[in-house]
Amino acid sequence: MAQASTAVKIPANVTTMQDAKREQTIAGLTFIAPAAVIFIVFLIIPILFALYISLTNWNGISPVFEPGAYEFVGLQNYRALLIEDGIRQADFFKALKNTTYYVLGVVPTQTILALLLAVVVNQRWLKGKGFFRTAFYFPSITSSVVISLVFMFMFTRGGVVNSLIGAIFPNYEYVNWLDDATGLFHNILGLFGVTLRSAGEWSRAEFAGLRLWDWVSGPSITLLTIMILNTWTTIGTMMIIYLAALQNIPGQVYEAAYVDGANTWQVFRKITLPLLRPTTYFVITLGLIGCFQVFDQVYVISSGGPAKTTLTIAYLVYNNGFQNSAMGVATATAIILFVIIFTFTMLQRRLVGGEQADT
Repeated sequence: MAQASTAVKIPANVTTMQDAKREQTIAGLTFIAPAAVIFIVFLIIPILFALYISLTNWNGISPVFEPGAYEFVGLQNYRALLIEDGIRQADFFKALKNTTYYVLGVVPTQTILALLLAVVVNQRWLKGKGFFRTAFYFPSITSSVVISLVFMFMFTRGGVVNSLIGAIFPNYEYVNWLDDATGLFHNILGLFGVTLRSAGEWSRAEFAGLRLWDWVSGPSITLLTIMILNTWTTIGTMMIIYLAALQNIPGQVYEAAYVDGANTWQVFRKITLPLLRPTTYFVITLGLIGCFQVFDQVYVISSGGPAKTTLTIAYLVYNNGFQNSAMGVATATAIILFVIIFTFTMLQRRLVGGEQADT
């Protein structure tokens, strides 16, 4: 007698759960689809396109899809910037040197000043907190072009800065801060009689198209002026970030520390700074990205001059792409800049961020 086949019955609740999960998946994909499309269209595709253009000699003028508009040159643009001797390599490393001095000068200064200002305006005894917070933050929301023009008038030969210094030091020789290519470290060494002629043969040796004496020049006086400008316009934003973090620290923590006999400096060093570590990581990251990408102040004030002492990597991207019609070289420079920013960010994450940066 043949055994009758029996159909396996799937419980109704299992089918209902599978349908519910399928509906949830469809709903989730529907919700993230607009953001995913925007992310792909405006970020992923441009990055891939820029990476491809960096491997060509496209001039940025001819339509990119026009036959014969460009040739595929592989890594030639990167070799011209990093390896091969020539004007492109010299300009890139000169821009790298200027940008590095800029970052090393601005990022620590703006971070420390922003933290100090945040601590001050967060004190209970301070009168007019709203006024001081607004006054410190106002430069951050003002047009950088307008502020750059104001600084141009302040630091000219007959400007306010020279007039004030001249009033304090009668023997002061007026200079045009925005047209001085001498390095800050060179000026300091000159006070002790150290010049290129007296420095020795090592100073004349070349690396990446620049003499070692030029590598240790420090920021030029013009670049120093732009550094002061950028520091002044950014500490307000960083102060607000620190202020928000300070107000999130429970007051009971400070009360317990004072009850245990800690003084103000000990509380700041042992409690405030460690609790602000994630915020410091965030502030330094913003500072690194902003300083490595500095462009508008350089464009308005100096256009990379004098003698290319304010030429930055971001300005070099613009100069190669739109002034020299070498968009392939410009995109290669931009990608190298991305790698530099990413490297510095990961490095400072390890040094500053630590485990608390992930909490």
